[in-house]
Amino acid sequence: MAQDVASLSGEDFFEGKSACCSDAEVLSQGDKEYDDILELNQFDGLPYSSRFYKLMKERKKLPAWEAKCEFMDTLAKEQFVIVSGSSKSGRSSQIPEWCAEFCLSVQFQHGMVVCTQIHAQQAVDLALRVADEMDVNIGHEVGYSIPLQTCCTHDTVLRYCTDDMLLREMMSDPLLESYGVVVVDQAHQRTVATDVLLGLLKDIALQRPELRVVLLTAVEPGPKQLAHFTGSTVPLIHLESPGAGEVVHSSSAGDSYFCASLRLVMEIHRSEEGGDVVVFLVTTQEIDLALDILRHEGHSLPPDLGELLPVAVHPGQAGTLPILGEEETGRTRRVFLTSSPNEDFFWALSSVSFVIDAGLEKRYVYNPRIRTYSAIIRPISTGQAKSREQLAGPTGKCFCLYPKDRQLPAEIRPHIAESDITSTVLFLKRMEIAGLGHCDFIDRPDPEGLMQALEELDYLAALDNDGNLSEMGIIMSEFPLEPQMAKTLLASCEFDCVSEVVIIAAMLTAPTCFTIPSVDLKPEASQCHMKFQHPEGDHFTLINIYKAFKQCQQDPYCNVEKWCQDFYLNHAALLMADALRTEFTDTLKRIELPVSVPAFGSRANTINIKRALLAGFFMQVARDLDGSGNYFILTHKHVAQIHPLSGYGAKSPKLGLPEWLLFHEHSFSEDNCLRTITHITPEAFIQMAPQYFFYNLPPSESKDILQNILTGAASHCHEKKPPTFKEEPQEDQTYDRCVIQ
Repeated sequence: MAQDVASLSGEDFFEGKSACCSDAEVLSQGDKEYDDILELNQFDGLPYSSRFYKLMKERKKLPAWEAKCEFMDTLAKEQFVIVSGSSKSGRSSQIPEWCAEFCLSVQFQHGMVVCTQIHAQQAVDLALRVADEMDVNIGHEVGYSIPLQTCCTHDTVLRYCTDDMLLREMMSDPLLESYGVVVVDQAHQRTVATDVLLGLLKDIALQRPELRVVLLTAVEPGPKQLAHFTGSTVPLIHLESPGAGEVVHSSSAGDSYFCASLRLVMEIHRSEEGGDVVVFLVTTQEIDLALDILRHEGHSLPPDLGELLPVAVHPGQAGTLPILGEEETGRTRRVFLTSSPNEDFFWALSSVSFVIDAGLEKRYVYNPRIRTYSAIIRPISTGQAKSREQLAGPTGKCFCLYPKDRQLPAEIRPHIAESDITSTVLFLKRMEIAGLGHCDFIDRPDPEGLMQALEELDYLAALDNDGNLSEMGIIMSEFPLEPQMAKTLLASCEFDCVSEVVIIAAMLTAPTCFTIPSVDLKPEASQCHMKFQHPEGDHFTLINIYKAFKQCQQDPYCNVEKWCQDFYLNHAALLMADALRTEFTDTLKRIELPVSVPAFGSRANTINIKRALLAGFFMQVARDLDGSGNYFILTHKHVAQIHPLSGYGAKSPKLGLPEWLLFHEHSFSEDNCLRTITHITPEAFIQMAPQYFFYNLPPSESKDILQNILTGAASHCHEKKPPTFKEEPQEDQTYDRCVIQ
């Protein structure tokens, strides 16, 4: 439809005055002498609604509009443009809309517009807002694409998506030929996906001179970012922000920022000054605790002060962000509690008048030597501090709970230097096959982390002898899973347990299905969870929970939400797991891999599930040193305990603990616990682990035990003289390496 009516905007869209005043002219004509003529929307050919003109007046007040002419002229002449501006400058909504106008002016001959976001909920919120502003239907001219949810068509001219979704799209469209403009929002956050995308876009732009790349940042980009694409400085457009209001710094740098922030909230509320409050804390636990405290304190406040409504905003979790237009009426004051370093979560709120900033953030830093993350609390950057100050607006107040003379880092540390990049390396190896053999990172990954990622992919048989992606690696890259889980899923095809392993993969990829109740309800919750426990381990317990959930769904007399509530299970997480299971199954069918018939509960099926798990997670095996639950991790010789929420961890006294186990996660920094564990045998480990991985394990008593088992099995085999090959199938299977490798 948009292409059919492109002529309405004129072929010379960017020539002369019309380049910047297209929408303004529509507005003035609608307001003045042409009231009797219906102006047509250039994107869908329908008359503009009255709401379009109302929103246009609001849009023209945004700081971004002062730079529209400059941006449109630069976009027409340059391949790369960087735009910096605060979250309320209109950069995330107006710039993509203008890019859509740019593509429309050339009748979309080079493609459409895509705008990336870090978090899925922001992509949805922005798409809804922009569709409203452009006076078009969501899912048609403007759409979004996030994990497990796509709301767009082939006629969509502007699509919002997460950056990792665009990366996965590049596996089938490596040069992004569907797009004429790629807008990378929140580039200052320097996530792994964003840095990889920027590195690949540099190569794509060389092969597609007509492609336009727009970077949107909340802070002034550094010299590295400015010179990344061309080697010389890229045009930078700065959106003037209204500036920060009153900024008050703490006189001391104590550790009591949590209590100080809650005291400030109560003082603000008692002062009866209008406006909502945003509190930047550090951890998720602090958010939940602050939520409980403020709720409790709110009940004891005098009614004439109005309601105090705390709202937890957890980054990356759907449904926690403020909904557009959700402006409370009356004397209700909302207090948004977040640990996110990203002030863009609150771009849609005009009611925020107070910001309380702890000045700290929690980052997880990957240690390749022990193959796990450590939590580090450190100061935010100067750019983040400035953005938070501006969030309150020119008439608001920002309370910084740290001294003014504190030395803050100049830039955000790039995530690619502190993350497990095994999945990233697998993706980049896949892109080499697609013809994009070079990814020029702004900051290079940690060399030790890169070597560990290549070693892990080699152990998983994802690489061939030349270091290129093997056939196994190509298939693994088809799944939106961690490489170890993808290998487990493929191994399940070999062992006829796909139906069960695909449930495990979905349940572990979705957020945890267990809800954390208040202290007084924890015993009852534990009793409810024990009803699903499986004697073989937590992976099997997850299958029990999923199957019970599906059984309740199919029962017309069962209220699923109430059932989840009664058993202290997360309904949203189980729905996501169900959707993920469908996606994984569809992917298996698309690449024509066999999907076995469900056989959960049989002894053979149990053994096969453990084999499949070991095929992917043989690097995450531990042995009980002394029978009391102190588990020695084979790969790096650390000792950890079983997490209390595990089926084995809940037993008291600790009886019947497995000597050998496989674990899904080692929460090293929080509690040094092993999470989601399943009992295995050393014989099964020897069978499934690659031989060169076993011999590369560091020396230990546990390795000696495995070596003795392996040596004993081999000598036992040599002593026997089987008359035929078929008489000893089990012996051969014991120390032959996994056939899928």
